[in-house]
Amino acid sequence: MPSTPPTLIAIDHDDYDAGHVGTTQDGMQFFVTTPFIAALGDEAGQEFLAVFLFDSNGRFCEARIDCLGPRSAVNREETKRLLDRRLAELGPIDYGRIEVQPFAIERFGTTFGLVPRAPEAKDDSWWVELQPGNYMAFHEPWDSGDYDT
Repeated sequence: MPSTPPTLIAIDHDDYDAGHVGTTQDGMQFFVTTPFIAALGDEAGQEFLAVFLFDSNGRFCEARIDCLGPRSAVNREETKRLLDRRLAELGPIDYGRIEVQPFAIERFGTTFGLVPRAPEAKDDSWWVELQPGNYMAFHEPWDSGDYDT
């Protein structure tokens, strides 16, 4: 049976890359994360702080993305203050499992989101990659809540 792209993927809250996933008091689902563009050659790379918001059915609603600057110059204390502020903007939250749709948006000249990647060969399957940076990759079963790094 051929693999198909997901309509929803589950992300379980954990102590690593999914440390800031859950729901808001008004039922929105959120995923706060730190996408990046790797430094390569003469390119300094970039780091970002992203807040992705979804409705209670998992439909993508909004992205709040802050550019933190070149990876080598990111001020970790300022980044922590911005993270705290972005989390406070969500109001009361509960950390836990979310189930959300893949999506892609353009900001800062690059693609952000949970982006589906089609199989490249007959024996391959669909993946959903957190972009930019591809530091979380989801695969079937889509409701497992697990990801690869």
